[in-house]
Amino acid sequence: MSPTHDFWSTLILLLLILDPFGNMPVFLAVTRQVPPRRRAWITLRESAIAYLVLLAFMAGGRRFLELLGLRQASLQVAGGVILLLVAIKMIFSSAETMFDERDLRDPLIFPLAIPLLAGPSALAAVLLFSSAGGSVLAVRIGALSAAVAITAALLLVAEQLARLLGDAVMRAAEKLMGLIVSAIAVNMLLEGVRSYFLLR
Repeated sequence: MSPTHDFWSTLILLLLILDPFGNMPVFLAVTRQVPPRRRAWITLRESAIAYLVLLAFMAGGRRFLELLGLRQASLQVAGGVILLLVAIKMIFSSAETMFDERDLRDPLIFPLAIPLLAGPSALAAVLLFSSAGGSVLAVRIGALSAAVAITAALLLVAEQLARLLGDAVMRAAEKLMGLIVSAIAVNMLLEGVRSYFLLR
Protein backbone atom coordinates (compact mmCIF):
# COMPACT_ATOMS: atom_id res chain seq x y z
CA MET A 1 0.00 0.00 0.00
CA SER A 2 1.40 3.41 -1.01
CA PRO A 3 1.90 6.12 1.64
CA THR A 4 -0.74 8.32 -0.05
CA HIS A 5 -3.33 5.55 -0.07
CA ASP A 6 -2.51 4.65 3.53
CA PHE A 7 -2.89 8.30 4.56
CA TRP A 8 -6.30 8.70 2.97
CA SER A 9 -7.64 5.34 4.15
CA THR A 10 -6.48 6.09 7.71
CA LEU A 11 -7.90 9.62 7.57
CA ILE A 12 -11.30 8.44 6.35
CA LEU A 13 -11.49 5.68 8.97
CA LEU A 14 -10.55 8.09 11.78
CA LEU A 15 -13.10 10.66 10.60
CA LEU A 16 -15.79 7.99 10.59
CA ILE A 17 -14.81 6.92 14.11
CA LEU A 18 -14.52 10.48 15.45
CA ASP A 19 -17.95 11.07 13.85
CA PRO A 20 -18.07 14.90 13.94
CA PHE A 21 -21.61 15.07 12.53
CA GLY A 22 -22.94 12.53 15.01
CA ASN A 23 -21.17 14.29 17.90
CA MET A 24 -22.49 17.75 17.03
CA PRO A 25 -25.80 17.33 18.94
CA VAL A 26 -23.87 16.26 22.06
CA PHE A 27 -21.42 19.13 21.66
CA LEU A 28 -24.25 21.65 21.26
CA ALA A 29 -26.14 20.22 24.25
CA VAL A 30 -23.08 20.32 26.51
CA THR A 31 -22.06 23.86 25.49
CA ARG A 32 -25.54 25.32 25.07
CA GLN A 33 -25.16 27.83 27.92
CA VAL A 34 -21.53 28.72 27.11
CA PRO A 35 -20.91 32.09 25.36
CA PRO A 36 -19.88 31.71 21.66
CA ARG A 37 -16.30 32.93 22.22
CA ARG A 38 -15.84 30.61 25.18
CA ARG A 39 -17.38 27.76 23.15
CA ALA A 40 -14.70 28.16 20.46
CA TRP A 41 -11.95 28.03 23.11
CA ILE A 42 -13.51 24.92 24.68
CA THR A 43 -13.71 23.23 21.27
CA LEU A 44 -10.03 23.87 20.52
CA ARG A 45 -8.92 22.90 24.03
CA GLU A 46 -10.87 19.65 24.14
CA SER A 47 -9.78 18.73 20.59
CA ALA A 48 -6.15 19.30 21.59
CA ILE A 49 -6.54 17.11 24.69
CA ALA A 50 -8.17 14.34 22.64
CA TYR A 51 -5.39 14.63 20.03
CA LEU A 52 -2.65 14.28 22.64
CA VAL A 53 -4.33 11.21 24.15
CA LEU A 54 -4.77 9.57 20.75
CA LEU A 55 -1.23 10.51 19.71
CA ALA A 56 0.17 8.94 22.88
CA PHE A 57 -1.71 5.72 22.17
CA MET A 58 -0.56 5.69 18.55
CA ALA A 59 3.09 6.52 19.31
CA GLY A 60 3.45 4.24 22.33
CA GLY A 61 0.95 1.56 21.44
CA ARG A 62 3.46 -0.80 19.85
CA ARG A 63 5.60 -1.04 22.99
CA PHE A 64 2.48 -1.37 25.10
CA LEU A 65 1.35 -4.36 23.02
CA GLU A 66 4.78 -5.97 23.25
CA LEU A 67 4.83 -5.42 27.00
CA LEU A 68 1.50 -7.21 27.38
CA GLY A 69 2.46 -9.92 24.91
CA LEU A 70 -0.54 -9.19 22.69
CA ARG A 71 -0.66 -10.12 19.04
CA GLN A 72 -1.94 -7.76 16.36
CA ALA A 73 -4.66 -10.26 15.41
CA SER A 74 -6.07 -10.14 18.94
CA LEU A 75 -6.18 -6.35 18.80
CA GLN A 76 -7.89 -6.45 15.41
CA VAL A 77 -10.63 -8.70 16.77
CA ALA A 78 -11.08 -6.54 19.89
CA GLY A 79 -11.08 -3.34 17.83
CA GLY A 80 -13.61 -4.83 15.43
CA VAL A 81 -15.96 -5.77 18.26
CA ILE A 82 -15.70 -2.30 19.85
CA LEU A 83 -16.22 -0.57 16.51
CA LEU A 84 -19.26 -2.75 15.79
CA LEU A 85 -20.82 -1.81 19.14
CA VAL A 86 -20.15 1.87 18.45
CA ALA A 87 -21.66 1.54 14.95
CA ILE A 88 -24.80 -0.07 16.37
CA LYS A 89 -25.10 2.78 18.87
CA MET A 90 -24.63 5.34 16.08
CA ILE A 91 -27.41 3.74 14.03
CA PHE A 92 -29.99 3.05 16.73
CA SER A 93 -29.45 5.56 19.58
CA SER A 94 -29.93 9.28 19.99
CA ALA A 95 -26.71 11.27 20.49
CA GLU A 96 -28.34 13.85 22.75
CA THR A 97 -29.06 11.23 25.43
CA MET A 98 -25.45 10.08 25.82
CA PHE A 99 -24.50 12.59 28.51
CA ASP A 100 -26.17 14.61 31.22
CA GLU A 101 -25.68 18.30 30.41
CA ARG A 102 -26.28 19.54 33.96
CA ASP A 103 -23.34 21.30 35.60
CA LEU A 104 -21.25 21.17 32.41
CA ARG A 105 -20.86 24.96 31.98
CA ASP A 106 -17.15 24.57 31.17
CA PRO A 107 -16.47 20.89 30.53
CA LEU A 108 -12.82 19.94 31.02
CA ILE A 109 -11.79 16.61 29.46
CA PHE A 110 -15.15 14.93 30.19
CA PRO A 111 -17.31 14.47 28.17
CA LEU A 112 -16.01 16.24 25.05
CA ALA A 113 -12.34 15.20 24.88
CA ILE A 114 -12.93 11.82 26.54
CA PRO A 115 -15.00 9.84 25.63
CA LEU A 116 -16.69 11.87 22.87
CA LEU A 117 -13.56 12.29 20.70
CA ALA A 118 -10.94 10.00 22.27
CA GLY A 119 -13.37 7.22 23.08
CA PRO A 120 -12.83 3.44 23.20
CA SER A 121 -13.27 2.97 19.45
CA ALA A 122 -10.79 5.74 18.55
CA LEU A 123 -8.26 4.47 21.09
CA ALA A 124 -8.61 0.91 19.76
CA ALA A 125 -8.12 2.15 16.19
CA VAL A 126 -4.97 4.16 16.89
CA LEU A 127 -3.59 1.34 19.01
CA LEU A 128 -4.07 -0.94 16.02
CA PHE A 129 -2.35 1.59 13.74
CA SER A 130 0.60 1.73 16.13
CA SER A 131 1.58 -1.82 15.15
CA ALA A 132 3.19 -0.29 12.05
CA GLY A 133 6.59 1.34 12.35
CA GLY A 134 8.87 3.84 10.65
CA SER A 135 7.48 5.89 7.76
CA VAL A 136 4.08 4.13 7.88
CA LEU A 137 3.55 5.26 11.47
CA ALA A 138 4.57 8.81 10.51
CA VAL A 139 1.96 8.80 7.72
CA ARG A 140 -0.70 7.58 10.15
CA ILE A 141 0.21 10.25 12.70
CA GLY A 142 -0.26 12.80 9.90
CA ALA A 143 -3.67 11.30 9.15
CA LEU A 144 -4.60 11.48 12.84
CA SER A 145 -3.56 15.15 12.97
CA ALA A 146 -5.67 15.93 9.90
CA ALA A 147 -8.67 14.00 11.23
CA VAL A 148 -8.67 15.83 14.57
CA ALA A 149 -8.18 19.19 12.82
CA ILE A 150 -11.14 18.54 10.49
CA THR A 151 -13.29 17.37 13.41
CA ALA A 152 -12.41 20.48 15.44
CA ALA A 153 -13.19 22.73 12.46
CA LEU A 154 -16.62 21.10 12.00
CA LEU A 155 -17.39 21.40 15.72
CA LEU A 156 -16.46 25.10 15.60
CA VAL A 157 -19.25 25.66 13.06
CA ALA A 158 -21.61 23.09 14.60
CA GLU A 159 -24.34 25.60 15.43
CA GLN A 160 -24.33 27.08 11.92
CA LEU A 161 -24.33 23.63 10.31
CA ALA A 162 -27.18 22.45 12.54
CA ARG A 163 -29.27 25.46 11.48
CA LEU A 164 -28.34 25.07 7.81
CA LEU A 165 -28.80 21.31 7.44
CA GLY A 166 -31.48 20.68 10.04
CA ASP A 167 -31.89 17.82 12.49
CA ALA A 168 -33.13 15.33 9.89
CA VAL A 169 -30.04 15.66 7.67
CA MET A 170 -27.69 15.54 10.68
CA ARG A 171 -29.32 12.37 11.96
CA ALA A 172 -29.24 10.80 8.49
CA ALA A 173 -25.51 11.59 8.20
CA GLU A 174 -24.87 9.92 11.55
CA LYS A 175 -26.83 6.80 10.55
CA LEU A 176 -24.90 6.61 7.25
CA MET A 177 -21.58 6.91 9.11
CA GLY A 178 -22.75 4.20 11.49
CA LEU A 179 -23.49 1.89 8.57
CA ILE A 180 -20.04 2.47 7.04
CA VAL A 181 -18.31 1.99 10.42
CA SER A 182 -20.20 -1.29 10.93
CA ALA A 183 -18.89 -2.59 7.59
CA ILE A 184 -15.33 -1.54 8.54
CA ALA A 185 -15.77 -3.20 11.95
CA VAL A 186 -16.89 -6.52 10.44
CA ASN A 187 -13.99 -6.43 7.98
CA MET A 188 -11.52 -5.72 10.82
CA LEU A 189 -13.02 -8.57 12.85
CA LEU A 190 -12.78 -11.05 9.97
CA GLU A 191 -9.21 -9.97 9.15
CA GLY A 192 -8.21 -10.47 12.78
CA VAL A 193 -9.72 -13.97 12.90
CA ARG A 194 -8.05 -14.87 9.59
CA SER A 195 -4.66 -13.57 10.74
CA TYR A 196 -4.94 -15.42 14.03
CA PHE A 197 -5.50 -18.81 12.39
CA LEU A 198 -2.91 -18.22 9.64
CA LEU A 199 -0.19 -17.39 12.18
CA ARG A 200 -0.88 -20.29 14.55
